Amino acid sequence: MKSVFVTGSAAGIGLQTARDLLAAGHRVVLHARDEQRAAQVRAAVPTAAAVVVGDVSSLAQTRSLAAAANEHGPYDTIVHNVGIGSAAERAVTEDGIERILAVNVLAPYLLTALMPLPERLVYLTSGLESGGRADFADLQFERKPWRGMQAYSDSKLHDVTLAFAVARLFPAVLSNAVDPGWIKTRMGGPGAPDELPEGAETQVWLATADAAEVGFSGRYLKRRQSLRANPAAYDVTVQDRLLAACAQLTGEKFPA
Repeated sequence: MKSVFVTGSAAGIGLQTARDLLAAGHRVVLHARDEQRAAQVRAAVPTAAAVVVGDVSSLAQTRSLAAAANEHGPYDTIVHNVGIGSAAERAVTEDGIERILAVNVLAPYLLTALMPLPERLVYLTSGLESGGRADFADLQFERKPWRGMQAYSDSKLHDVTLAFAVARLFPAVLSNAVDPGWIKTRMGGPGAPDELPEGAETQVWLATADAAEVGFSGRYLKRRQSLRANPAAYDVTVQDRLLAACAQLTGEKFPA
């Protein structure tokens, strides 16, 4: 039995991931954005070990979420599933940070920094990472024109970059990025070609399979197959610049 923490698991791919893990006999801690969603997921998934609460668009709430999740640890695997999609207009959080960057990138970064490193880490990304840009001169679209889909693609590139940076800096941790595909969820829409179980299957495999199968790190996968990610994600300079930017925005550096 593995102990697994899944962020963004009150609905969609995250909830499916949690349900599949539980069905296979593993211990799972879920995460919901607020108390209302937490109550709903507790009722829907009564076998979960716990449901912790925190709106990851807020740095303060993400810190509290890390503390709450740590109370139910330690974990063999953490699946960083939480994320939001494109937006028609640029929005900022209570911390003054562009919202897509805050939720999709700073939240997994901060949780990684504040929680004991597990044996395995899984960071969800998207195939749109291929069109992402590592524009450290204007990460938050403060000067260039707003393009919601580009902001989302950038964030998904950053997620892969984060996974690869963790794999490089912490060789004892198996850290990988997963593209779940275009899945029928609230974010993916009803026209998406793939069903929820397909979107969760690779994460469940990475989280729980024997090390003989998943004893690798620093890979980008879809449907259990290793793919080549955006070349920027492999660039150590890009990795270090992303970590430095995240540290500056969150006030939290990675542990040595």
